[in-house]
Amino acid sequence: MSNVRLENVCKYFGDVEAVSSFHLDVEDKEFLVLLGPSGCGKSTTLRMIAGLEELSEGNIYIGDKLVNDMPPRDRDIAMVFQDYALYPHMTVRQNMAFGLKLRKFPKSEINQRVDEAAEILGIQELLDRKPRELSGGQRQRVAVGRTIVRKPAVFLFDEPLSNLDAKLRGQMRAELSKLHDQLNTTIIYVTHDQVEAMTMGTKIVIMKDGVVNQVGTPMEIYDFPVNKFVAGFIGNPGMNFLPARIAPKDSTLYVDAGSFQLLIPPEKHSYLQSKAEREVILGIRPEHLQDVAFPDDSKITDSFKAVVEVVETLGAEVQLDVVCGEHNLVARVDPRTTAKRHQERELAVNMDKIHIFETEPPNQRVKTEER
Repeated sequence: MSNVRLENVCKYFGDVEAVSSFHLDVEDKEFLVLLGPSGCGKSTTLRMIAGLEELSEGNIYIGDKLVNDMPPRDRDIAMVFQDYALYPHMTVRQNMAFGLKLRKFPKSEINQRVDEAAEILGIQELLDRKPRELSGGQRQRVAVGRTIVRKPAVFLFDEPLSNLDAKLRGQMRAELSKLHDQLNTTIIYVTHDQVEAMTMGTKIVIMKDGVVNQVGTPMEIYDFPVNKFVAGFIGNPGMNFLPARIAPKDSTLYVDAGSFQLLIPPEKHSYLQSKAEREVILGIRPEHLQDVAFPDDSKITDSFKAVVEVVETLGAEVQLDVVCGEHNLVARVDPRTTAKRHQERELAVNMDKIHIFETEPPNQRVKTEER
């Protein structure tokens, strides 16, 4: 079994608490992503699992073994760093085999494992080259191959794609997902890139200031963020946030953003009735704002007018930066839109997808539907 369990794990650097009361169960064969901004404690957590950083408090189990005092080499893990750290004087084959040689594996088994890993990664033709003869993506594959030959219980990845260009990152995301299916083992992956997290992870842990904010599947976190921070961190472009008020009127409820009012669907009334006349934060994802001339098949229940400031044509979609009163918003609309700069445009809102947050920190999301 290659499950990982963290119980009340804390890490202090002097008086600074880098990781606070971290509880987590990573299931066997799961692809878990630790996601958050720089300095949130995700890499520190990964290094504690690897044994490269000492715990201040708590326990870490890999399988059934308590590994708090176990050295890294005995934890049955393999780690891929942001820096590929390949030996420049060795060939690809020698780099991949080096760890096995240190562990006194027979030469025949080393060659077999290296060949198997090279085939999985499609780098058989690179085995006799030196690192300087490889591209960034090829070096990344070699670094991954060096861990595969170990056949560890758990793979740890610390922002391995951050040094690659955008196109190559996309290719490597797909390859790492396929690799997870092929190896059928546990992966814990650290990144600050929410696209990597959403496309690869079977489960995501959102961290901020050393604290876990939410744990869930990619779509659970996208559809039901627990607070404003999580809502803004997941999604690209980020969610639009507007100060607003829940306004009762003629036996119904509106969300009043000052420059416009939006009718709240009746099925949400029972959840928001207690917020009537209260200040809230309205959250609308850009993809849930549409040009009324080209709506999709989603349920559109209201709209408002805004002035277009920027039109970004992206091929499959158009991104509009708009102004409505004192509010600046971003909308992702159909590419057939005829919107132009300085033009007033009516934007349709998918009111089933709006989010309401408390105004007081930590800005918890207000429940508006059954899950």
